[in-house]
Amino acid sequence: MLRSAWIFGVGGLFTLWYAWKVLLLSISRKPEALCRSCDSAARRWSRAVLKLAGVSVQIEGVENLPVDESFIIIANHESWFDVWALAGFLPIDARFAAKKELERIPIFGRAWRACGHISIDRSDHASAIESMTQAGLQIKEQSLNMVFFAEGTRCPDGTLQPFKKGPFVIAIEGGVSMVPVGMVGARAIMPKGSFRMRRGNIGVRVGEPISVAGMEHADRDRLRDTVWDAVARLRGGEGRTSCLPGEPPLDDVPEP
Repeated sequence: MLRSAWIFGVGGLFTLWYAWKVLLLSISRKPEALCRSCDSAARRWSRAVLKLAGVSVQIEGVENLPVDESFIIIANHESWFDVWALAGFLPIDARFAAKKELERIPIFGRAWRACGHISIDRSDHASAIESMTQAGLQIKEQSLNMVFFAEGTRCPDGTLQPFKKGPFVIAIEGGVSMVPVGMVGARAIMPKGSFRMRRGNIGVRVGEPISVAGMEHADRDRLRDTVWDAVARLRGGEGRTSCLPGEPPLDDVPEP
């Protein structure tokens, strides 16, 4: 636990440093420049935290990421380290959708909002719908990529939970493809409800894009089930946790 406490302390200082940097940049930079600065800061911050914790990240399937169009990433979620792995090593610029409680973290919450990430109030249905609408507008009007952990929360036992419908409605209404991503190994490092961190490796498996062409609102459940199946396959199969022993080595992610 002493090691974990030290990581939390130093990692907290990293977080404050990068959050202050973003807030200062938000005062003086235009939206386009701020967007690039936020992406760079998030990547550096995430990699610093991962290195501090002794966590390596490997990725496969980056060639599946669309090049000239916006898209929505749907990933499973078992640990905070999922966020740092994606923000630090996916070679794209993206915004995250997360629970509104993050906005209440001093300094970090303001930096989160300044960068255009989406906060969802899970206790207020009307507010959640408004946030999802905002996410859809960002995708269409600003040509941004979005990352959703569609289970809605971290899963404590490692099984893949049912997906919420919101991201799939956004994809159909916006006409943007969905990219399934399977996260492997983060739960073994720090599961939900635990403050103990272990060294380890996280695998990020990017699947082929799933087109929404020709789909209507009534197809949202079918799309959700299709993406769920894809994520389940990427992480090792339905009903299996992502803490899989004997996983084959993955290719190292290239520097963005």
